[in-house]
Formats: sequence, structure tokens, C-alpha cells
Amino acid sequence: MCRFFCEHFHFFARHSAVMRATVPVMAIAAALTAYYVYIPLPNTVSEPWKLMLLDATFRGVQDMCHLVQQLGLGHHLKALNFVITMFEMLAPQSSDIVEVTDTSFDGVQVRVFEPKKKVDGELKRSIIYIHGGGWALGSARMRSYDHLCRKMAKDMNAVLVSVEYRLVPEVHFPEQINDAYSATKYFLQPEILSQYSVDPSRIAVSGDSAGGNLAAAVTQQLVMDRSINIRLKLQALIYPVLQALDFNTPSYQQNTATPILYKQVMARFWLEYLNGDPSFVQAMLINNHTASNLSQLTSIRDRLNWTNLLPQSFIKNYKPVIQIMGSPQVIKELPALLDPRAAPLIADKEILQLLPRAYILTCEHDVLRDDGIMYAKRLEDAGIEVTLDHYEDGFHGAMIFALPPTNFDVGNKIMNNYINWLDKNL
Repeated sequence: MCRFFCEHFHFFARHSAVMRATVPVMAIAAALTAYYVYIPLPNTVSEPWKLMLLDATFRGVQDMCHLVQQLGLGHHLKALNFVITMFEMLAPQSSDIVEVTDTSFDGVQVRVFEPKKKVDGELKRSIIYIHGGGWALGSARMRSYDHLCRKMAKDMNAVLVSVEYRLVPEVHFPEQINDAYSATKYFLQPEILSQYSVDPSRIAVSGDSAGGNLAAAVTQQLVMDRSINIRLKLQALIYPVLQALDFNTPSYQQNTATPILYKQVMARFWLEYLNGDPSFVQAMLINNHTASNLSQLTSIRDRLNWTNLLPQSFIKNYKPVIQIMGSPQVIKELPALLDPRAAPLIADKEILQLLPRAYILTCEHDVLRDDGIMYAKRLEDAGIEVTLDHYEDGFHGAMIFALPPTNFDVGNKIMNNYINWLDKNL
């Protein structure tokens, strides 16, 4: 009996020591996890804790992908896109309602969603959709974009063309817009529209984030292309990125560190897209690349003057960041910063006057909020009818987070309202 108690006493003593050593380690791990996950967020943002967890996951994957690049195993964006799409890529799966086909338009891969509901002699509406992802991430074949386009095709009885343009780092500007434009121009041929039973007077181009940038650029390019007789009825831009000359608009200042798109990350996406020197990031973040001594910007400054283009409710107490003396090196090495194909916001008014009616969606908790609002104002000043749809509880990328486990109430709300607007106006 004595031996029994002695053995058990030593057993519990040993395990108690292990437990005493484990508790501090677990506490430290928990504290570090909480520190990594927790980000102060405005109380108006949709489901803040879910957003924190999503953002922490995304940041963790980004950190691992940067390590991959540091180890010489590949470009971090290529690694990141692999991780993002690994569990998201879907084969073209048709249903009783929608026929889904992967094909190519003028050498550009597209996924086409055709509703099976047919009425004799009735032509369908159509939307050309361009996905987001900083010109480097995402795919028309991802579950989230497949869901969006499938839902649009079903709810609107419309033909959806989702463009699979090439990405950074394989290609840089202007190849992404060249792909989007080539696919769009091919689709607008009368014989192709006839093949898909599409009404040539009821076609829209749309996209989110970087896809919104490409959609805006494609729309501008189309009105200048005299070889195309068919004109778009609508353009629909979802939290679009439209300029890289002012990284200190009120929304950039307000949402510098707001998930899921941080100010510095957006600057890096721009440099990757334009194939610029990564060391330019800091100069761009403080607007050193657009200092008042740089004469190249004289003719377009009014097109970026948010003190005139934004309502006071968005300006709040923020002040413009204008450097007196700057270096011309960034603009000199990256002339695309002044190219409307890259920055549709700075297009000439004469071009804006030719554009179709626009729907522009913005989110309060998004560095790109003011890009969309300024573009809406410039379009209105050019005589174009614009619907500006703003979400006080929204954040960048919210619309594609509409499926479990990353579904957000605001994402579903945005998606449904966006589709409803298209349904009523296209």
C-alpha cells in the first residue's frame, strides 16, 4: 500500500511540474495570438471579431509567403495566390438553371454562365465581369466569383462572362487591361452576341477592386474605339481602385490600418502592377511622388483635388498632404501613374462625357472609398447619370465574403443590392 501511494505521489508530482511549466507557455501563446488577432476597429464596421479573425488569417498567410520569397522559393504573390485559390478553384459545374463553360475569347480565358431559361425570340441581358485581387490575386474560377456570377445569371436571367486575365508577377501593366479589353471587344462582335442570344443594347461591364479599375478602363477605351459599333448600357464598379497619385485622401488617412486592405499594401500592389521599384513605397505613402514642384502633374491636379470632389461628410477634419519639394524619379520611372488606362479617375472630361450610366459602390471602412466617390463626382460633372451606393458598415472586399465560413451580413447585403440595381437598370 505504501509503495502504491509513493508511486502515485511521484506521478502526480511530475505531472504537476509539467502543468506548472505549461500554463505560462499557454498563457504567453494565448497573449501573442490575441495580440496578433486584435485590431481596434470602429464600432460601425460589420461583425468586427469575424473581420479580425479573417484579417489575421490573411496576414499570417502573407507572412508565410514573404518568407517563401526570402528563401528564394518563388515570388510571394504567386505563393499567396496559390494558397488563396488552392481550396477555392472550381471546375465549370453546370446546374439545371445555369450552364457553365470555360472557353477563350480572342486568346483570353473566360468562364461563361448561361441561364437555361429561354423564351422564344427573347434576347438576354449580359454582364462582363472582371474579378479583383490587386491585379495579382484571384480567379474567375474561384468559388466566391463563381457563386457571384452564377447568382447573377440565375437572378437576372442574364449571360455572365467572367474574365480570367493574366496576373502579376507573370505580366504587368498594361497586359491585364489588354486581356480584359480583348475579351470584351471579342464578345461585342454581333455574331458572338448572336451565338449567346444577347441583346446588344443591354450589356454592362462590371468589376470589384482592381477588377473595378479594369472595368472603368475598359469602358473608357471602348468609347474611343471607332471599330466597335455596339455601346455599353452600364458600367458598375465595386469599391474600385482608380488612382495612385494621392495616398492621403481622407479615406486613406482614416483607414490606414483597417482590414483587409491596408494603405501600405495598396501602394505595394500598385508597384507590383506597374513593375516599379519596391523602394518607392515610402515616397508614395507620403505623396512625395506628387509634390507641388513636379510640373508633370499641373494639368491633372484638379482631377484629384478631393477638397472639391468630396462632400464635407467624407472630408471631415482631414487635410491634404502636399509636399512642397519632391523627387521626379517615381513619375519618371513609372509614367503609367499618369496613364488613364491605369488610373481612370484622371481621364479627360471629353472621354468621361461619352461614358454610359454608372453604378459605383463604396464602403466607409476602405482606403479606396474616396477613389469611387471622386470618380462619381467627375462623371456627374461630365453629365453622366451616377448611382453612388455607400455602406457605412462595409469594408474592402466585403461583397465576395458571402459564403461560409467567411460570410458577412454586409457582404450579402451588398451583393443583393448590387444585383437588384443591375436587374432594374440593365
